[in-house]
Amino acid sequence: MVNLIEAQKPLLTGMMRLAGLRPIDVELEPGTTMHVWAPKHHAGKKGTTISPHDASAAATGGDAAAAAAKKPPGGRRGSRRKGPEAKPNVVLIHGFAAEGNVTFQFNFGVLVSRYNVYIPDLLFFGKSSRTDSADRSPEFQARCVAAALARLGVARCDVVGFSYGGMVAFKLAEARPDLVRSLAVSGSVVAMTDAVNRETMERLGAGSSAELLMPETLQGLKALFSVSMYRKMWFPDRMYKDYLKAMFTNRKERLELLQGLLDSNMDAKMPTFQQKIMLIWGEEDKLFDIELAKKMKEQLGEKCYLQGIPKAGHLLHLERPCAYNRQLGKFLAHVNSQETQATS
Repeated sequence: MVNLIEAQKPLLTGMMRLAGLRPIDVELEPGTTMHVWAPKHHAGKKGTTISPHDASAAATGGDAAAAAAKKPPGGRRGSRRKGPEAKPNVVLIHGFAAEGNVTFQFNFGVLVSRYNVYIPDLLFFGKSSRTDSADRSPEFQARCVAAALARLGVARCDVVGFSYGGMVAFKLAEARPDLVRSLAVSGSVVAMTDAVNRETMERLGAGSSAELLMPETLQGLKALFSVSMYRKMWFPDRMYKDYLKAMFTNRKERLELLQGLLDSNMDAKMPTFQQKIMLIWGEEDKLFDIELAKKMKEQLGEKCYLQGIPKAGHLLHLERPCAYNRQLGKFLAHVNSQETQATS
Protein backbone atom coordinates (compact mmCIF):
# COMPACT_ATOMS: atom_id res chain seq x y z
CA MET A 1 0.00 0.00 0.00
CA VAL A 2 1.23 3.49 -0.90
CA ASN A 3 2.46 5.62 1.99
CA LEU A 4 0.47 8.86 1.71
CA ILE A 5 3.24 10.94 3.26
CA GLU A 6 5.93 9.53 0.97
CA ALA A 7 3.63 9.99 -2.02
CA GLN A 8 3.57 13.76 -1.44
CA LYS A 9 7.35 14.12 -1.47
CA PRO A 10 7.76 14.14 -5.27
CA LEU A 11 5.38 17.12 -5.41
CA LEU A 12 7.40 18.93 -2.73
CA THR A 13 10.62 18.07 -4.56
CA GLY A 14 9.18 19.55 -7.74
CA MET A 15 8.20 22.75 -5.93
CA MET A 16 11.71 23.13 -4.55
CA ARG A 17 13.27 22.59 -7.96
CA LEU A 18 10.96 25.21 -9.45
CA ALA A 19 12.18 27.57 -6.71
CA GLY A 20 15.76 27.07 -7.90
CA LEU A 21 16.93 24.63 -5.20
CA ARG A 22 18.72 21.35 -5.79
CA PRO A 23 19.45 18.36 -3.49
CA ILE A 24 23.16 17.95 -2.76
CA ASP A 25 24.86 15.28 -0.67
CA VAL A 26 27.82 16.82 1.13
CA GLU A 27 30.32 14.24 2.33
CA LEU A 28 31.68 15.37 5.69
CA GLU A 29 33.91 12.32 6.13
CA PRO A 30 33.87 8.77 4.76
CA GLY A 31 30.48 7.29 5.63
CA THR A 32 28.96 10.56 6.85
CA THR A 33 26.93 12.65 4.41
CA MET A 34 24.70 15.65 5.05
CA HIS A 35 21.83 16.10 2.61
CA VAL A 36 21.30 19.77 1.77
CA TRP A 37 18.84 21.58 -0.47
CA ALA A 38 20.97 24.38 -1.92
CA PRO A 39 20.83 26.97 -4.72
CA LYS A 40 21.11 25.35 -8.12
CA HIS A 41 24.43 27.01 -8.96
CA HIS A 42 26.04 24.43 -6.63
CA ALA A 43 24.81 21.50 -8.74
CA GLY A 44 27.48 21.30 -11.45
CA LYS A 45 28.28 18.80 -14.14
CA LYS A 46 30.14 16.57 -11.67
CA GLY A 47 26.88 15.62 -10.02
CA THR A 48 25.21 16.40 -6.72
CA THR A 49 27.73 14.95 -4.29
CA ILE A 50 30.48 17.09 -2.80
CA SER A 51 33.34 15.29 -1.09
CA PRO A 52 36.05 16.73 1.16
CA HIS A 53 38.59 16.31 -1.66
CA ASP A 54 36.42 17.72 -4.44
CA ALA A 55 38.50 20.46 -6.03
CA SER A 56 35.33 22.29 -7.08
CA ALA A 57 34.08 22.51 -3.50
CA ALA A 58 34.90 25.35 -1.16
CA ALA A 59 37.95 25.25 1.09
CA THR A 60 37.52 23.64 4.46
CA GLY A 61 39.10 23.82 7.89
CA GLY A 62 41.72 26.56 8.07
CA ASP A 63 41.15 27.48 4.41
CA ALA A 64 37.49 28.14 5.15
CA ALA A 65 38.37 30.53 7.94
CA ALA A 66 40.79 32.34 5.63
CA ALA A 67 38.13 32.57 2.94
CA ALA A 68 35.67 33.99 5.46
CA ALA A 69 38.18 36.63 6.50
CA LYS A 70 38.87 37.68 2.89
CA LYS A 71 35.25 37.90 1.80
CA PRO A 72 32.89 40.63 3.02
CA PRO A 73 29.76 39.54 4.98
CA GLY A 74 27.27 37.58 2.87
CA GLY A 75 29.98 35.56 1.10
CA ARG A 76 30.54 38.23 -1.64
CA ARG A 77 33.94 39.08 -3.08
CA GLY A 78 32.94 42.60 -3.94
CA SER A 79 29.98 44.93 -3.89
CA ARG A 80 29.88 45.03 -7.71
CA ARG A 81 29.71 41.28 -8.10
CA LYS A 82 26.48 40.08 -9.69
CA GLY A 83 24.80 36.70 -9.90
CA PRO A 84 23.84 34.10 -7.28
CA GLU A 85 26.84 34.69 -5.03
CA ALA A 86 25.81 38.33 -4.57
CA LYS A 87 22.78 37.28 -2.53
CA PRO A 88 22.95 36.93 1.27
CA ASN A 89 22.83 33.34 2.55
CA VAL A 90 20.00 31.99 4.74
CA VAL A 91 20.16 28.56 6.41
CA LEU A 92 16.94 26.87 7.63
CA ILE A 93 17.39 24.20 10.34
CA HIS A 94 14.49 21.85 11.03
CA GLY A 95 13.05 20.42 14.24
CA PHE A 96 12.71 16.89 15.59
CA ALA A 97 9.56 15.59 13.92
CA ALA A 98 10.39 16.11 10.22
CA GLU A 99 13.23 16.68 7.80
CA GLY A 100 14.20 20.06 6.38
CA ASN A 101 12.10 20.41 3.23
CA VAL A 102 8.95 19.14 4.98
CA THR A 103 9.45 21.49 7.94
CA PHE A 104 9.89 24.63 5.81
CA GLN A 105 7.63 23.73 2.88
CA PHE A 106 5.55 26.91 3.32
CA ASN A 107 8.49 29.23 4.01
CA PHE A 108 11.38 28.73 1.57
CA GLY A 109 9.40 30.04 -1.41
CA VAL A 110 9.25 33.64 -0.14
CA LEU A 111 13.01 33.71 0.50
CA VAL A 112 14.59 32.36 -2.69
CA SER A 113 14.24 35.52 -4.77
CA ARG A 114 16.31 37.59 -2.32
CA TYR A 115 18.53 35.01 -0.61
CA ASN A 116 20.60 31.93 -1.27
CA VAL A 117 18.61 29.40 0.75
CA TYR A 118 20.19 26.28 2.28
CA ILE A 119 18.05 23.60 3.98
CA PRO A 120 20.13 20.80 5.53
CA ASP A 121 18.84 17.54 6.97
CA LEU A 122 20.53 17.11 10.34
CA LEU A 123 22.27 13.77 10.87
CA PHE A 124 19.79 10.88 11.39
CA PHE A 125 17.03 12.88 9.67
CA GLY A 126 15.83 12.73 6.08
CA LYS A 127 18.50 11.62 3.63
CA SER A 128 21.54 12.49 5.74
CA SER A 129 23.59 9.36 6.39
CA ARG A 130 24.55 8.04 9.77
CA THR A 131 27.90 8.64 11.39
CA ASP A 132 30.29 6.44 13.34
CA SER A 133 30.76 9.18 15.92
CA ALA A 134 29.20 8.50 19.33
CA ASP A 135 28.61 12.22 19.88
CA ARG A 136 24.88 13.04 19.91
CA SER A 137 25.02 16.58 21.26
CA PRO A 138 23.54 19.66 19.52
CA GLU A 139 27.11 20.98 19.37
CA PHE A 140 28.00 18.00 17.16
CA GLN A 141 25.07 18.73 14.84
CA ALA A 142 26.18 22.37 14.70
CA ARG A 143 29.71 21.36 13.73
CA CYS A 144 28.33 19.15 10.96
CA VAL A 145 26.17 21.99 9.59
CA ALA A 146 29.19 24.32 9.68
CA ALA A 147 31.30 21.73 7.84
CA ALA A 148 28.64 21.25 5.15
CA LEU A 149 28.32 25.01 4.64
CA ALA A 150 32.10 25.27 4.36
CA ARG A 151 32.08 22.59 1.62
CA LEU A 152 29.49 24.72 -0.19
CA GLY A 153 31.56 27.88 0.13
CA VAL A 154 29.26 29.70 2.58
CA ALA A 155 31.40 32.07 4.66
CA ARG A 156 28.61 34.14 6.24
CA CYS A 157 24.91 33.48 6.75
CA ASP A 158 21.72 34.21 8.65
CA VAL A 159 20.38 31.13 10.43
CA VAL A 160 16.73 30.24 11.03
CA GLY A 161 16.05 27.48 13.55
CA PHE A 162 12.86 25.76 14.66
CA SER A 163 12.54 23.78 17.92
CA TYR A 164 15.45 21.27 18.04
CA GLY A 165 16.91 23.11 15.07
CA GLY A 166 16.81 26.30 17.13
CA MET A 167 19.00 24.68 19.78
CA VAL A 168 21.45 23.62 17.07
CA ALA A 169 21.32 27.16 15.65
CA PHE A 170 22.18 28.67 19.04
CA LYS A 171 25.17 26.32 19.37
CA LEU A 172 26.29 27.20 15.85
CA ALA A 173 26.05 30.94 16.55
CA GLU A 174 27.92 30.59 19.84
CA ALA A 175 30.76 28.55 18.35
CA ARG A 176 31.01 30.31 14.98
CA PRO A 177 30.25 34.06 15.22
CA ASP A 178 32.39 34.46 12.11
CA LEU A 179 29.90 32.30 10.19
CA VAL A 180 26.53 33.26 11.72
CA ARG A 181 25.53 36.89 11.22
CA SER A 182 22.05 36.72 12.80
CA LEU A 183 19.58 34.24 14.29
CA ALA A 184 15.82 33.84 13.91
CA VAL A 185 14.47 31.18 16.26
CA SER A 186 11.01 29.85 17.08
CA GLY A 187 9.76 27.31 19.62
CA SER A 188 13.16 26.64 21.13
CA VAL A 189 15.54 27.39 23.99
CA VAL A 190 19.22 28.19 24.17
CA ALA A 191 19.79 25.06 26.25
CA MET A 192 17.38 22.28 27.23
CA THR A 193 18.32 22.13 30.89
CA ASP A 194 16.97 19.50 33.23
CA ALA A 195 14.78 22.14 34.91
CA VAL A 196 13.23 23.27 31.62
CA ASN A 197 12.69 19.68 30.49
CA ARG A 198 11.12 18.62 33.77
CA GLU A 199 8.77 21.62 33.91
CA THR A 200 7.68 21.09 30.30
CA MET A 201 7.01 17.37 30.71
CA GLU A 202 5.06 17.91 33.94
CA ARG A 203 2.95 20.66 32.39
CA LEU A 204 2.12 18.49 29.38
CA GLY A 205 1.59 15.33 31.42
CA ALA A 206 4.25 13.41 29.50
CA GLY A 207 6.49 10.84 31.13
CA SER A 208 9.59 11.92 29.20
CA SER A 209 10.73 13.89 26.17
CA ALA A 210 11.30 10.59 24.35
CA GLU A 211 7.70 9.52 25.03
CA LEU A 212 6.42 12.83 23.66
CA LEU A 213 8.76 13.45 20.73
CA MET A 214 9.34 9.89 19.54
CA PRO A 215 5.84 8.37 19.56
CA GLU A 216 5.45 4.73 18.61
CA THR A 217 1.66 4.58 18.48
CA LEU A 218 -1.17 6.33 16.71
CA GLN A 219 -2.38 7.86 19.96
CA GLY A 220 1.12 9.06 20.81
CA LEU A 221 1.45 10.87 17.48
CA LYS A 222 -2.01 12.42 17.86
CA ALA A 223 -0.99 13.67 21.31
CA LEU A 224 2.17 15.24 19.86
CA PHE A 225 0.23 17.09 17.16
CA SER A 226 -2.37 18.14 19.72
CA VAL A 227 0.16 19.94 21.92
CA SER A 228 2.04 21.32 18.90
CA MET A 229 -0.86 23.12 17.23
CA TYR A 230 -3.30 25.81 18.30
CA ARG A 231 -5.99 24.70 15.90
CA LYS A 232 -7.46 21.24 16.25
CA MET A 233 -6.79 19.51 12.96
CA TRP A 234 -8.43 16.27 11.82
CA PHE A 235 -6.52 13.73 9.76
CA PRO A 236 -7.53 10.15 8.92
CA ASP A 237 -5.82 7.47 11.01
CA ARG A 238 -4.06 6.11 7.96
CA MET A 239 -2.23 9.42 7.48
CA TYR A 240 -1.00 9.33 11.08
CA LYS A 241 0.21 5.76 10.59
CA ASP A 242 2.00 6.69 7.37
CA TYR A 243 3.61 9.69 9.08
CA LEU A 244 4.97 7.43 11.81
CA LYS A 245 6.57 5.18 9.20
CA ALA A 246 7.90 8.00 7.00
CA MET A 247 9.22 10.50 9.53
CA PHE A 248 10.28 8.61 12.64
CA THR A 249 13.17 6.62 11.22
CA ASN A 250 16.54 5.98 12.94
CA ARG A 251 14.74 5.65 16.27
CA LYS A 252 17.73 4.41 18.23
CA GLU A 253 19.92 7.31 17.12
CA ARG A 254 17.21 9.91 17.63
CA LEU A 255 16.59 8.71 21.16
CA GLU A 256 20.31 9.12 21.73
CA LEU A 257 20.04 12.67 20.33
CA LEU A 258 17.37 13.47 22.91
CA GLN A 259 19.55 12.11 25.69
CA GLY A 260 22.53 14.00 24.29
CA LEU A 261 20.49 17.17 24.35
CA LEU A 262 20.02 16.85 28.10
CA ASP A 263 23.48 15.53 28.90
CA SER A 264 25.23 18.35 27.05
CA ASN A 265 23.33 21.01 29.00
CA MET A 266 23.63 19.70 32.56
CA ASP A 267 25.64 22.76 33.63
CA ALA A 268 24.54 25.11 30.89
CA LYS A 269 24.91 28.85 31.34
CA MET A 270 23.47 31.58 29.15
CA PRO A 271 26.21 32.46 26.63
CA THR A 272 26.83 35.94 25.28
CA PHE A 273 25.90 36.21 21.62
CA GLN A 274 27.37 38.74 19.24
CA GLN A 275 24.53 38.36 16.75
CA LYS A 276 21.14 40.02 16.53
CA ILE A 277 18.48 37.49 17.53
CA MET A 278 14.80 37.44 16.61
CA LEU A 279 12.44 35.18 18.58
CA ILE A 280 9.31 34.52 16.50
CA TRP A 281 6.83 32.80 18.80
CA GLY A 282 3.41 31.24 18.66
CA GLU A 283 1.49 32.90 21.49
CA GLU A 284 -0.32 29.60 22.14
CA ASP A 285 2.83 27.44 22.12
CA LYS A 286 2.28 24.68 24.69
CA LEU A 287 5.75 23.15 24.48
CA PHE A 288 7.75 26.34 25.08
CA ASP A 289 5.24 28.98 26.13
CA ILE A 290 5.45 32.69 25.44
CA GLU A 291 6.46 33.44 29.04
CA LEU A 292 9.57 31.33 28.55
CA ALA A 293 10.31 33.32 25.39
CA LYS A 294 9.95 36.61 27.30
CA LYS A 295 12.34 35.40 29.99
CA MET A 296 14.81 34.24 27.35
CA LYS A 297 14.64 37.65 25.63
CA GLU A 298 15.58 39.37 28.90
CA GLN A 299 18.50 36.99 29.40
CA LEU A 300 19.78 37.45 25.84
CA GLY A 301 19.87 41.23 26.19
CA GLU A 302 19.28 44.25 24.00
CA LYS A 303 20.27 42.56 20.73
CA CYS A 304 17.33 40.16 21.08
CA TYR A 305 13.82 40.92 19.81
CA LEU A 306 10.59 39.03 20.44
CA GLN A 307 7.58 38.93 18.14
CA GLY A 308 4.54 36.92 19.16
CA ILE A 309 2.07 35.55 16.61
CA PRO A 310 -1.48 35.16 17.92
CA LYS A 311 -3.59 32.05 17.32
CA ALA A 312 -0.51 29.96 16.63
CA GLY A 313 1.11 27.14 18.56
CA HIS A 314 4.50 25.43 18.39
CA LEU A 315 4.14 24.77 14.65
CA LEU A 316 3.49 28.45 13.88
CA HIS A 317 5.38 28.33 10.56
CA LEU A 318 2.89 25.69 9.36
CA GLU A 319 -0.24 27.01 11.09
CA ARG A 320 0.23 30.67 10.16
CA PRO A 321 2.90 30.69 7.46
CA CYS A 322 2.00 34.13 6.09
CA ALA A 323 2.35 35.78 9.50
CA TYR A 324 5.56 33.87 10.21
CA ASN A 325 7.06 34.66 6.79
CA ARG A 326 6.21 38.34 7.20
CA GLN A 327 8.05 38.63 10.53
CA LEU A 328 11.01 36.59 9.28
CA GLY A 329 11.22 38.69 6.13
CA LYS A 330 11.18 41.95 8.10
CA PHE A 331 13.98 40.76 10.37
CA LEU A 332 16.20 39.55 7.53
CA ALA A 333 15.61 42.81 5.62
CA HIS A 334 16.53 44.78 8.75
CA VAL A 335 19.75 42.84 9.25
CA ASN A 336 20.74 43.30 5.61
CA SER A 337 19.88 47.01 5.52
CA GLN A 338 21.99 47.67 8.60
CA GLU A 339 24.95 45.86 7.09
CA THR A 340 24.54 47.74 3.81
CA GLN A 341 24.60 51.05 5.70
CA ALA A 342 27.66 49.98 7.69
CA THR A 343 29.64 49.06 4.56
CA SER A 344 28.53 51.96 2.35
